[in-house]
Amino acid sequence: MDEKKTAKQQSFLQGAAMLAAATIIVKIIGAVYKIPLLGIIDDEGYGFFTTAYDFYSVLLMISTTGLPVAMSRMTSEARALGNYAQIRKIFSTALRVFLVLGIAGSLTMLLFSRQLSVMITTYDTSWAAIAALAPSVLFICIISAFRGFFQGQSNMAPTSVSQVFEALCKLFIGLGLAVLIMRLTGDLTLGAGGAILGVTVGCVVSAFYLWRCYCKASRALPTDGTAKSTGATMRQLLAIAIPITLGSAGLQIINLADTMVYMRRLSGAAALVQDYVEKLKGIYNFGQTMFNLPCALITPITISIIPAITAYLTLKDGKNADMVESSAMRITGLVAMPCAFGFMSLAQPIMYLFGYRGSNLQVAGNIMLYLGAAVIFNSLVLVTNAMMQAHGDVTTPVINMIIGGVVKVIANYFLVVIPSLYIAGAAIGTLICYAVITVLNVAAMHRKKILDISCMKSLFKPFLAGLLMGAVTYMANGVLNSVLGSPNLACLGAMAVAVAVYVILVYAFRIITYDDCMLLPGGEKLAKLLRVQK
Repeated sequence: MDEKKTAKQQSFLQGAAMLAAATIIVKIIGAVYKIPLLGIIDDEGYGFFTTAYDFYSVLLMISTTGLPVAMSRMTSEARALGNYAQIRKIFSTALRVFLVLGIAGSLTMLLFSRQLSVMITTYDTSWAAIAALAPSVLFICIISAFRGFFQGQSNMAPTSVSQVFEALCKLFIGLGLAVLIMRLTGDLTLGAGGAILGVTVGCVVSAFYLWRCYCKASRALPTDGTAKSTGATMRQLLAIAIPITLGSAGLQIINLADTMVYMRRLSGAAALVQDYVEKLKGIYNFGQTMFNLPCALITPITISIIPAITAYLTLKDGKNADMVESSAMRITGLVAMPCAFGFMSLAQPIMYLFGYRGSNLQVAGNIMLYLGAAVIFNSLVLVTNAMMQAHGDVTTPVINMIIGGVVKVIANYFLVVIPSLYIAGAAIGTLICYAVITVLNVAAMHRKKILDISCMKSLFKPFLAGLLMGAVTYMANGVLNSVLGSPNLACLGAMAVAVAVYVILVYAFRIITYDDCMLLPGGEKLAKLLRVQK
């Protein structure tokens, strides 16, 4: 393994590991934030809170999905060719676009907060949360420009630290304001608005930190190379960014339409009262929060592989590009499979642990079961999309995501009115959606010779390990529950058993390879510890 190859691959996996560590910290902080938040503003108030996020996510996707990927790819290409002047031009050009999108998005949320709340849920109860979140769009756009600059150079440290700053502000300021407002007014609408204001403050702090990091990095950046014109750089950015943005925003818009459909179907065709519909939505949103946790751990892999693969392809080094892709797929399976089978085997016990009881527990458990299965497909969608984008195919992921989103809306239209399912039908729709996208992505990559069949084979062992772990975990929970007589202690004990069993199976099946070990600091020692051979 030559020195250049080792350095490139280490930057990929070390960057992914750094982002994953930050993601875990952020998710732990998020759990510390959201679990007590449920007690402060109840499921109904949490529904108001997440309604603001539904529309915010659409604007966020429009503003920040395509351009950071385009920046990362173009910056990685320029860096591989030693054209540092073009790196500066890419950043300055992208920042202008981000500012325009950010200002437009913030003003839309601020000026039309009540109308947007009614449009999404038929009620105006989420207006305060939408208004409080409005400035975040502008600051997230600024943040995305800085992150694209650093990620394209495989420097994931500023992104990682800024994410933790955002989460800490959300925790302390958001919870503090929610408690204060509920004590002063008792109004769930205003309480949800106060809780979400912490997100806005976190974005401001994060943007300031990244600006400081950029000033330092910009001074150290060489001036070699020749920059393209602003117009040429803009055209290249938009040619990559627009298809990615359309696909991501299209899926988010479909998700928003999906929310509108199932809310109206539950209150209309299913004839459920408003308070119960809002409560079901709150339970479903909490299930989605759990679903997003393992998927968030896959995102660092996708962020890291785009510049790594792009750099290798720019240098016509297909062998190492394939090696990065195979490693990324294997690590994706290593993370996704235990999470998916863990959720499925402990669906109700996990939700019981978070305070759901009675009929609400049944609903929450069903949601967790179906979303657990969806974790596998969503993870594969994330990593295959990144691979196609790194290879320059930004159109296929767009088409496939929109097809999957349409399938989801159609499925949910019929499923959520079935009395035995109701809101759990939306979780089944999510599972179907990502399964369809996965099949379409794999077929397209095989057809275009982007995906090596050995890359997909690397998922088999993690799948088998996850399946066996899930079976043991399910049985362990039943035994511990009967012995201890405490569902909470049984669930926690079963989780500990799951971790131990999965670690043993990973070692027994030799899932981690020698090349994977070499991508990490102290790789030789790790390989010896795991007895992994070349």
